[in-house]
Amino acid sequence: MNIQAILESYAENIIQIMTPYGNGTGFIVDDLIVTNSHVVAGLKEVVISAKKIKRSIAKVVYDDAYFDLAFISFDFKKPKNQFILSTKSVQNGDTVVAIGHPYGLHYSATEGIVSKASRIYGELEYIQIDAAINPGNSGGPLLNTDGEVIGVNTFIILNSNNLGFALPYFYVDEALKSYKNLNSENIIKCSSCKNLIKENSIKNYYCPECGVKLEIAKLRAKGYKPTGSTKLLEEILGSLDVNVTLARRSQASWRIEHGTARIEINYYDNGIIIGDSKLCVIPKENIAQIYDFLLNENDKLSYLRFSINENFVYLSYIIIDSSLTLKEGKTAIERLFKKANEYDDILINKFGAIKQKRDEEDE
Repeated sequence: MNIQAILESYAENIIQIMTPYGNGTGFIVDDLIVTNSHVVAGLKEVVISAKKIKRSIAKVVYDDAYFDLAFISFDFKKPKNQFILSTKSVQNGDTVVAIGHPYGLHYSATEGIVSKASRIYGELEYIQIDAAINPGNSGGPLLNTDGEVIGVNTFIILNSNNLGFALPYFYVDEALKSYKNLNSENIIKCSSCKNLIKENSIKNYYCPECGVKLEIAKLRAKGYKPTGSTKLLEEILGSLDVNVTLARRSQASWRIEHGTARIEINYYDNGIIIGDSKLCVIPKENIAQIYDFLLNENDKLSYLRFSINENFVYLSYIIIDSSLTLKEGKTAIERLFKKANEYDDILINKFGAIKQKRDEEDE
């Protein structure tokens, strides 16, 4: 199969994974989502989405820093065409396809060849490939031309020209079988003795088998806890009935859908907080009338302001972190939610502004 046929057949298996620390990719094998351990970042819960899975919270039930593998559990409907792990040996020069969400560009596929079928790195074998993989590809599947999974895209060598490495399918198969044989969730694999440890048997973050400290156990117990103005922003969003975990795009970025509007809230290193709603596109006609309307509305608004950037109309709330309070922040952001939705409709229906296009996977 070519890339287009593979994408059309298997796209439902590809999962986007989001945490406060970054984004990555996963893929469905049987009833689990497979990804890298470094993608889930030591968390018990992550946010996932896919073509037939709305943005949802899912559980990390297995974390294996040794293989850099993690398994995620979620009640999904199995795809029509399911991925299977290959049983064929990988050869130098084989054509391969890597699929993932690099830099948030959904369902990006790159084709290449196997540069070396067995490259030893540390104690493990990896498949070295020249197919381009980038941040966000981690945890995604490496496929052969039959659409079978031959590996998990795991890491690249920085500042190199397409030097990517995938964990081979046989390690994935070994980990899946070992995990399922336990018939239990919340399993951590000890990187030292390689035993699978039930999380509830761990005391003080030390492996009960060999005594090595399990950093993953410590991270999972700690979870993600925002601090300072980030914590205050999430308290404000929570007071507005926003599911903060689902809205969070990173430690300092949130996205909320409200009616036809989308609100992006970003907290920058210089202390500025900007709540933006990118509304519609200025049309070729009625430009003067739209400008007059926006200027008049700016005179009436408190907390919020209109602006235009690259022909898009924005409604924004801007504040410095030291001035943010729970009461005023709630008032301003609640107003942004309401007015963004209202003004988007007014500009489109009354002035003929053009509804913005979005990537279908961003909806």
